[in-house]
Amino acid sequence: MYIPSQKVLEKYADILVNFALGGGKGIKKGEVVFLQVPEAAKPLLKVLRIAVFKAGGNPITNYIPDNFSRDFFDYADDKQINFFPAKYLKGKIEEMDHVISIIAEADKYELKGVDPKKIMLNSLSTKPYMDWRNEKENKGKLTWTLAMYATNVMAKEVGMSLKEYWEEIIKGCYLKEKKPINKWRQTFAEIERIKTKLNGLDIQKLRIQARDTDLIIGIDKNRKWLGGDGRNIPSYEIFISPDYSQTEGFISFSEPLYKYGDVVKNIKLRFKNGNVIESEASEGREILKEMIRTKGADKVGEFSLTDNRFSKITKFMGETLFDENMGGKYGNTHIALGSAYKDSYPGNSTKVKKEDWDKMGYNESSVHTDIISTTNRTIIATLFNGQDILVYKNGQFTL
Repeated sequence: MYIPSQKVLEKYADILVNFALGGGKGIKKGEVVFLQVPEAAKPLLKVLRIAVFKAGGNPITNYIPDNFSRDFFDYADDKQINFFPAKYLKGKIEEMDHVISIIAEADKYELKGVDPKKIMLNSLSTKPYMDWRNEKENKGKLTWTLAMYATNVMAKEVGMSLKEYWEEIIKGCYLKEKKPINKWRQTFAEIERIKTKLNGLDIQKLRIQARDTDLIIGIDKNRKWLGGDGRNIPSYEIFISPDYSQTEGFISFSEPLYKYGDVVKNIKLRFKNGNVIESEASEGREILKEMIRTKGADKVGEFSLTDNRFSKITKFMGETLFDENMGGKYGNTHIALGSAYKDSYPGNSTKVKKEDWDKMGYNESSVHTDIISTTNRTIIATLFNGQDILVYKNGQFTL
């Protein structure tokens, strides 16, 4: 089985611990870092743990056995699925300063055939944990990052050898660079430049036009564009949480969605007055329908764009982390159905009342599902003064 060199894994760990966490600054001595790592990624876990020690941090390891999720849905009844260990999870939130989560799949179809209602019920039952975590993050007291470790299963699913799949990760994360962190800082500086221009445009709405797509995304006031903060490695995207109530039109997605241990292909959505009113898929239709039936999952929580000049990812990877950052010929557009990012609010989010989030169009849900398209598209911004400006064309920002 192919495993990257020790030097590559050490560079990977260095990026995650000393750059991605802390919003590009890395961890501080004495801070607690939760390492959530599947069994398949054990070689990376070892170097991550050492990197945390070297940085003066305190690692706490959650080592997740492979093929461990299916039994829960096969044998747990509704009461067990709804069980929420509040004291344990509250203590975990209080203890941790940072979280590194690694994606490494041993079976991409582990949950195939599981009743989607059970999966959605479990998402709802764990929502308080995510609320607590987001609250601490919004106070600036918690950072996290998400990365990927390749397995044979992941590579085979998209028609690559394990070495080829790893090459895409190595390329996408700048692991061939002598000093990868310096390269990431350069990329994030360029992302910051574009974000600053977008935030200065006073955009009322965006119109996305492509083959099989004509969609209005309402931007409105009280929000800012995000990106370049280390939450994902790799991360080239520039995104915003729009006013969900203004979403109108239709959109088709070129890339399959791997979610809930299954796959959904050729997704098409139609929106009216901010809600999904029609949804179609050539495969996995019931999973899509059940997800959309979840409270808040019929509304947009995020709109995102990736510029192909930044992204080194050129192949479909079958994993949202990489696919939502794909460059290729036309970059990519993705929207997320479900929860919004409250750090898209330009002020102090901790002082916003719960009822005011909905008034501003920040969606609330127990799910956040990114769906991706890499087809060529043109995006026009309409400003509050009525002016139309081209902001994205042929996979690149035009600003």
